[in-house]
Amino acid sequence: QVQLVESGGGLVAAGDSLRLSCQASGRTFSGFALGWFRQAPGKEREFVALINKSGGSTLYADSVKGRFTISRDNVKNTVTLQMNSLKPEDTAVYYCAASGLFGLLRREYQYDYWGQGTQVTVSS
Repeated sequence: QVQLVESGGGLVAAGDSLRLSCQASGRTFSGFALGWFRQAPGKEREFVALINKSGGSTLYADSVKGRFTISRDNVKNTVTLQMNSLKPEDTAVYYCAASGLFGLLRREYQYDYWGQGTQVTVSS
């Protein structure tokens, strides 16, 4: 079992930056790939970013590539999402998730554990 708790959400203006963190506890953190997803009002949850188990490989949705950076600390058991140049369309609840699988983990069903989410609102 892995427990995930997100933090760092809030209300910011377009063009600002925000840093989300996800603290994990439970099973061996380094045994999981970690992803960030988001869900905007009235829309399905969508993939944002992925970092593999070692932290050596990352994957981003086209909509955030070049603006968002995912990283992890396997000592502190944290994964962060640095979000720069935020846009109103980035407004959503952001979730971190953990997967025991390898590969291009863009689908919700590929993840075993989820956090409760943190709200990010970007005003225009």
